[in-house]
Amino acid sequence: MKTQLKQAKLGRLTPEIRSVARAEGMDSTALLHSVARGDVVVMRRGKRSVGIGKSLKTKVNVNIGTSPIRVDPDEEVKKAVLAERCRADTLTDLSMGGDIRAIRTRIFENTTIPITTVPIYQAAAEIGLQNLDEDQLIRIIRQQAGEGVSSFVLHFTNNEIFAKYRKKARIMGVVSKGGSMTIAWMNLSGRENPFITCLDEILAILKRHDIVLSLGNTMRSGCIHDAMDKAQKEEMKLNAMLAKRAYEEDVQVIVEGMGGHVRADLIVRYVKRYKKASNAPLFVAGPLPIDIAVGHDHIAGCVGASIAAGAGADYLCYITPAEHLGLPGPEQVREGLIAFRIAAHIGDSIKYGPDRRDRELAMRRADLDWEGQFSYALDGERAREMAPTDGPCTMCGEFCAIKMMRGL
Repeated sequence: MKTQLKQAKLGRLTPEIRSVARAEGMDSTALLHSVARGDVVVMRRGKRSVGIGKSLKTKVNVNIGTSPIRVDPDEEVKKAVLAERCRADTLTDLSMGGDIRAIRTRIFENTTIPITTVPIYQAAAEIGLQNLDEDQLIRIIRQQAGEGVSSFVLHFTNNEIFAKYRKKARIMGVVSKGGSMTIAWMNLSGRENPFITCLDEILAILKRHDIVLSLGNTMRSGCIHDAMDKAQKEEMKLNAMLAKRAYEEDVQVIVEGMGGHVRADLIVRYVKRYKKASNAPLFVAGPLPIDIAVGHDHIAGCVGASIAAGAGADYLCYITPAEHLGLPGPEQVREGLIAFRIAAHIGDSIKYGPDRRDRELAMRRADLDWEGQFSYALDGERAREMAPTDGPCTMCGEFCAIKMMRGL
């Protein structure tokens, strides 16, 4: 099976590239060239294809999945279905509790959008980091690839980068769960990162199944007072090098970077730094520009993500109100997703100019057309719940500015 990247390099317009071009309203040949350069990836699942990268609309990912202490498969399926209904672009299953394969199977059965996993989560939960070896990790990667996973997040930090991290005092240390698991395994085994030592085998699996490699961001900051340090800079360079290596092997690749917690005044600078290091699509978790929005981190994250998307980030990982507090419920998933869809739309308005949908909604608002407004709203369902069922807006009543100014 030739990957989307390989076919694009050969100049072949695949059905998936044509599908993404239609969804984005762009010329398919221009998109083909972007895929061939590695500026854009086409993440596939069955008949669904999502384009992520340069000159495309900013995409939003939703994390779901059980924890070791809270296992409710029905709720995770409900979250997944809700996320797709509220127009998430992708899902990431981070399950670490219960029958992980069975939970993922149910999520697959109830959704159609691309699904990402972090294989070391399942490895740590089922085998334990102290018992895990490279062969077992590769077995889980093969297993998930065979299930139809669209993208893997793998953390490629190494012992040299970790040594640099230890020389710099941080308030929060390493906050990436997948990254910390990888480092913990390296420490327990006394060996180098298994994703690095097994890279050739991993790339072969990804290539065989046309799975997108998402290069994880282990060294991201866990609070705004932990500014970018040498460990982060070295990881950025390593991920840029690995992105080039994957590209040469015809494996589609995304770079995770700059996410976590970043002061608002540094977000644009950091995005530009990552974009200069690699032309691969940039995936950003958050970022959170303040640390004191606990319980409302989806709002703070929306602000940071808007700035990041406007500066050139291509792909956002949402944050829910439960961030730093616990596993989110379905309603919190919905709130987080809508907040980050707003961020993506704001970012796109910065990158590409105002969207016609804002104009269309404004025209319906000027006509006092409730249903017309709902049809163009990012969350028409919520807007309909809050609007009056009949009569004028309860804010103004007879003193509606639009009505009073008509005919003047």
